[in-house]
Amino acid sequence: MGDPGPPAAVAPQTRFSADGYWWWDGAEWRPAVSQDRLWRWNGQAWEPARPAASASRSNTGVAIGITVAIFVGIVALVAIVTVVVLYAAGGQISNVFSNVTAALNGQ
Repeated sequence: MGDPGPPAAVAPQTRFSADGYWWWDGAEWRPAVSQDRLWRWNGQAWEPARPAASASRSNTGVAIGITVAIFVGIVALVAIVTVVVLYAAGGQISNVFSNVTAALNGQ
């Protein structure tokens, strides 16, 4: 029988933190993103970082736009309801003020 030779070297598996900004080198946590945020460590080499910030900015813009649209819609709805109520009850409100004025003038 032949000698099987030395066991094959097992490449260590790179472990990243949950946020993806750190990687474990076996002894300590090291940054997985360069200080200028242009490079990212993939476990074997540095590669250009993906422009994920622009996608989150556009999502933020959409969220702000939707929030503003909802706010404007609610203000418009309240204004319409107020106008309808005042139009429907306008005669009664006018009578109340006339009665108050007559009572104050009569004293």
